[in-house]
Amino acid sequence: GVVGGRSVGVPGTVRMLELAHKQHGKLPWATLFQPAITLAEGGFKISARLNTLVAADPHLKKDPVAAAYFYKADGDARDVGVNLRNPELAAVLRRIAAEGSKALHEGEIAQAIVDKVQKHPTNPGKLSLADLADYQPKKREALCHDYQVATKDFRVCGFPPPSSGAIAIGQILGILKNTDAAAKPLQDGIPSADWLHLYTEAARLAFADRAQYVADPDFVQPPAGSWSSLLAPAYLADRAKLIGAQSMKVAQPGNPGAVKTSYAPMPDQPEYGTSHISIVDAFGNAVAMTTTIEDQFGARQMVTTSAARSGGFLLNNELTDFSFAPADAQGQPIANRVQPGKRPRSSMAPTLVFDKATGELLMSGGSPGGAAIIHYTAKTLYGVLNWGLMPQQAINLPNFGSMNGPTLLEEKRFPPATVEALRARGAEVREMNMTSGLQAITLGNAHGKKLWMGGADPRREGVVMGD
Repeated sequence: GVVGGRSVGVPGTVRMLELAHKQHGKLPWATLFQPAITLAEGGFKISARLNTLVAADPHLKKDPVAAAYFYKADGDARDVGVNLRNPELAAVLRRIAAEGSKALHEGEIAQAIVDKVQKHPTNPGKLSLADLADYQPKKREALCHDYQVATKDFRVCGFPPPSSGAIAIGQILGILKNTDAAAKPLQDGIPSADWLHLYTEAARLAFADRAQYVADPDFVQPPAGSWSSLLAPAYLADRAKLIGAQSMKVAQPGNPGAVKTSYAPMPDQPEYGTSHISIVDAFGNAVAMTTTIEDQFGARQMVTTSAARSGGFLLNNELTDFSFAPADAQGQPIANRVQPGKRPRSSMAPTLVFDKATGELLMSGGSPGGAAIIHYTAKTLYGVLNWGLMPQQAINLPNFGSMNGPTLLEEKRFPPATVEALRARGAEVREMNMTSGLQAITLGNAHGKKLWMGGADPRREGVVMGD
């Protein structure tokens, strides 16, 4: 069900941006689309990474529109460096620029989306015109927690459920604060085995709670009536006591307070790709925005309204973020099960860090990467706030983590002794490709003047730009 019509959720980003623009925008809506229209019409050079992903994907070329756009006539992926133009996408963007989000959610483009989903040859979906027309974005209160490093008090804010990012990162940082992690500095520029043991154990505890409790709050009550219960200092201090010298391998969820409905933990299943931007403007407005069509190339379905049928936009396979099983073997429901009108749990972790005393913004960051977003972002926050690194240095640190199973280490980045030391503590260690796409900006000082410093992940195509 990962590829095809059944996994497609209602695309909500344009409606969300329209609401944000209505409430906070300065420039006319239509002018904001111009750079994207110009890029779609003029094209971009195919990167080595895009070429590799297209060539390796077994499903993408089965869609005739995607096949015409991404592949040559002989079926091979278009070559690195070739200019890839998408006038069909430019036409869609022009319509949205002129008419607003209703251009996407009603009428010809909406009909093209529904046709694509409902008429998929092997895995049709039930997405309807009414689903698209009825979709409304939701504004939610940021989930914030205090974080202290030596004498500095920070306020770390992120997106609440249905995203699990802010809770999991807050739990990992809060649990680590209750260990002697602070006494374990970087060794030769990378985290030590002792520190990694503490981090991955904290991660197991956080991911156990994530699987148990986190889902769309319109459908699931948080423990003790508030998501903050999962970040309560006393609760995290208790959870930290479970960390010993040996790995717990698989942690059990905690009990931060009474829950109205008892849920079964969601079994682990793969999560995928995304994009992130962090921006601060001259007026002090800041945005950390993570956006996704879920897997790379989403549902592998490309929508077009043009007769040329050789471009357009890809549909998401966002519904794969729900639990594939509605209940466990005993029939206990899973919080993140599929329900009508429900938003799936995500791992997105757009994060803003403030000086607690003054309220001044100090950092904005986030990353793509499925469930590993949580680890990529936590690593960068810890690198900047605890180890005093520049954002680029923190991003460049090797990646690591655990989703409450094996310890994951970015391949070819850790010495064999580190891997062996973690195995000696009882962890199953997997060295693998961990392709973060971190973007972060932090407020720094140079010659007595405040300035923003940026970092972009060398593992993907990100860039840092400033005036």
